[in-house]
Amino acid sequence: MWSAIIRRSKMVMYTEKTVGGAYSSISTAYEEAIKTLNSLQNNADTVRKAVEETRLGIVPNRSIPDMVEYCHRVGLDDEPSSIDKLSVIHVSGTKGKGSTCAFVESILRHNGFKTGFFSSPHLIEVRERIRLNGVPLSRESFAQHFQTVYDRLLKTKDEYGGKMPAYFRFLTLMAFQVFLHEEVDVAILEVGIGGEYDCTNVVRQPVVCGVASLDLDHTSMLGETVDKIAWHKAGIFKRGTIAVTVEQPREAMDVLRERALERGTTLLLAPNLGDYEWGVKPIQLGLDGEMQHVNASLALQLSAIWMRHRHQRGCRDAEPLIDEREGVARPFAISEKTATGLRFCRWPGRNHIVRQPAATYYLDGAHTERSVRLCASWFRKASNDEAHSLQPTTTTTRVLIFNSTGDRNVPALLAPLAELPFHRAIFCPNLASSGPTTPDQTSMAANEESQRQRCCMQARVFESLSSSLKEETQGIHVCQSVQEAIECALGAGESASFKQILITGSIHLVGCALRLLDPHLNE
Repeated sequence: MWSAIIRRSKMVMYTEKTVGGAYSSISTAYEEAIKTLNSLQNNADTVRKAVEETRLGIVPNRSIPDMVEYCHRVGLDDEPSSIDKLSVIHVSGTKGKGSTCAFVESILRHNGFKTGFFSSPHLIEVRERIRLNGVPLSRESFAQHFQTVYDRLLKTKDEYGGKMPAYFRFLTLMAFQVFLHEEVDVAILEVGIGGEYDCTNVVRQPVVCGVASLDLDHTSMLGETVDKIAWHKAGIFKRGTIAVTVEQPREAMDVLRERALERGTTLLLAPNLGDYEWGVKPIQLGLDGEMQHVNASLALQLSAIWMRHRHQRGCRDAEPLIDEREGVARPFAISEKTATGLRFCRWPGRNHIVRQPAATYYLDGAHTERSVRLCASWFRKASNDEAHSLQPTTTTTRVLIFNSTGDRNVPALLAPLAELPFHRAIFCPNLASSGPTTPDQTSMAANEESQRQRCCMQARVFESLSSSLKEETQGIHVCQSVQEAIECALGAGESASFKQILITGSIHLVGCALRLLDPHLNE
């Protein structure tokens, strides 16, 4: 049987720097802004209600009209501060849309453009969601822009029946405000959930749209088949624009083509990464993992279309570069600047490795069936390569730390991980520690007890799937927090053995781990 007993071991932990004066006041203003922002979160009951309404076929068609209204209240619908002034690259998808956006941002920044990048969720701090030239918004700037947007909404609250935007909608409005204020050359927007009814879809005329790989996720809100999910993801298509996608399941691709035809959008398929003209330059990506080749090609096409549009001074009817194969985007010669952008792209929490003297942590926010399979493959290769590089007398102990949230299919997610030779498997909620959470890590969408019950369920599922751990004394453990899970992982195997620890199943879980392992990641 799996156990909830924790064995304490040493872990390299980091603490906040002690500083005074101006920094302290900035941090206080930032934390107060995050606390106020958290008051806009949907609680667990609201989330369950939204899921039930979706199940009953109640369409959330007020999302975009509400966003239009909020934009008006914040002053984002009039010159010179209209969101229509933003030059937008809009990306949806199930897996890889964040990495694709990160590649796009790095490519365009290295080509000399001022970039704005809005993404979700965050790993350690909320300010990561809004980036300028690849850098998270400073605490001071975040607090200032937050106050500007919040005050405008509060001032008009009574006039609009007490309505205030929820958490993600507020951050979307704030991103628009920041990008307009900073006069960015390009605004790269990652869709939150779906596309058709996502609040980022208030953008009326993006320069180009992208659809990353599609898979089953958020099924209670988007539908239980990949074609239904594709319908939502294609909702960002706009008349007269170009959309680029990658190889998709046949039924999903059919829906994307139908939606493109309905919307008057030119839909292209990104070519293989190896088809581009690299010259003497090898293909070097800053992000590890097999799927990043797919994401990088999509990013190259989105970046090239945006730059072509920019150089044509706003001419929208220029012909896209299309291969002789109908609907396939043409590969092109990769410039030195673009190659540098691909090579120096960073996107934490995805195929992310943190090395410490006694352990290596492999972190990946995989949370769909396909992405977990790819994560398992990545870990198997990377951990084997590392094991071969260690001293011949060094023994290795492999440990899994896992959690999955929402309506995801836990047996399907755990199946490929159960095939790996782990010495110990640990399940824990997305809580960095058992103490009070920081404002950045506060979530009202699920209570702690329900999370722990889910962890126990996941442990039972893994036990039924994994033959290698059933007879082992190391066994399967359930911990109360990520900190306890890491301490439990470090206590696995022989005390002198080198630990290889895979942390996956949820990007929020990875964020909690990085808060402990590398809390100054954003500095």
